[in-house]
Amino acid sequence: MSKVMTVEEVVAELDSGMTIGIGGWGSRRKPMALVAGILRSPLKDLTIVSYGGADVGLLCAAGKVRRVIAPFVTLDSIPLEPHFRRARQQGTIAFTEYDEGMFMFGLLAAAHRLPFLPTYAGLGSDVMRVNPELRTVRSPYGGEELVAVPALRTDAALIHLNRADAGGNAQYLGPDPYFDDLYAKAAERAYVSCERVVATADLVGAGPVQSLLVSRSMVRGVVEAPGGAWFTSCEPDYGRDEERQRRYTTTDWREFLDEQG
Repeated sequence: MSKVMTVEEVVAELDSGMTIGIGGWGSRRKPMALVAGILRSPLKDLTIVSYGGADVGLLCAAGKVRRVIAPFVTLDSIPLEPHFRRARQQGTIAFTEYDEGMFMFGLLAAAHRLPFLPTYAGLGSDVMRVNPELRTVRSPYGGEELVAVPALRTDAALIHLNRADAGGNAQYLGPDPYFDDLYAKAAERAYVSCERVVATADLVGAGPVQSLLVSRSMVRGVVEAPGGAWFTSCEPDYGRDEERQRRYTTTDWREFLDEQG
């Protein structure tokens, strides 16, 4: 069964007030074509769960966001995402900040439909001070104190991969999966944009078996979006557009939208 959709069809299935997970990492393999679709829509009051980059910055600048849950919001070669920083300084969004490891355990708990997972990450740090709602638990196998990281459940996940078939099997060809499979599993429904929709048999020949990151069972919709991660990187199809990223830091979010077409 084909699950191929347009960006507009994906966005039409989202609602204001949703919690949306966005895959990628910083300024790497972000589903920017799908983000642009949200920017064009009337959606608002969103909670965004992300290893954040320009996806978070754009949505904050456009007034679409109520809360961000993230361990960081960065453009990688530019350490702090400027539009996110401005939103925080102006107090227009709420922010829940976790340690990177804690954030991953939150996704993992949601992926396995668990209420929380225990971890050492965060102990002895200010993460516990700035998140007073976090709780600790005692291990029944020795008594160590552990942080109980709550599941980061999302209503929808948006991810971008290099290749996908029409059924929703999706493959990364770059250096890192960036936890995109966890975003898909943690969500009630997941949408994958990709550089190219190919036959299922061509996925097997394009890379090693372990690069088949996302199963069709996780996916509600597939969008063919060549250049769909631009201006972030989508190795090996293209690298980050550093010049456009530099200009992005000093321009209005609508300029990005104009260039998306």
